[in-house]
Amino acid sequence: MTYTSDEGHRELLGATAEAADTIAVALAALGEAYELVDDDTAERLEAELFGPAQAAYGRMKRGHAEFAARCGLPAAPFTVAEPPGLPSGGAAGYVEAAIEAAEHADDILSELQDSMLPVEVGDPELRAALADVRTRLADVPVRGHELLRTLGR
Repeated sequence: MTYTSDEGHRELLGATAEAADTIAVALAALGEAYELVDDDTAERLEAELFGPAQAAYGRMKRGHAEFAARCGLPAAPFTVAEPPGLPSGGAAGYVEAAIEAAEHADDILSELQDSMLPVEVGDPELRAALADVRTRLADVPVRGHELLRTLGR
């Protein structure tokens, strides 16, 4: 598919904003889970899930804003995400919601990279940001599933 530069830039900005918003949902869910677990589990949750997701979120927002500035387009107005409803599974339900959100954000970025749009109309800095965010998010689902196996024991 052929894009004009402006169309491509806007599509990239939309996709990166969507990914950042999805990571924000994961962070909100992890914040809720944190409040429901014991201190040892909370420390593990923060180190293994929240920290990497927060770093990915910050990198995605920064990559999005810098790309928008280079293109002369407005950056998305990111806001604090609301945690997903009250899962019936308590802390485990929130961790599962965070895992799903992290996987969804990775899917968004994976599809974006596979589309070659970042190469066609993007720039090296944005491509580096996308790869960095995906690297930071990669362990969140794996570590989340590991945490779920021991949660509540």
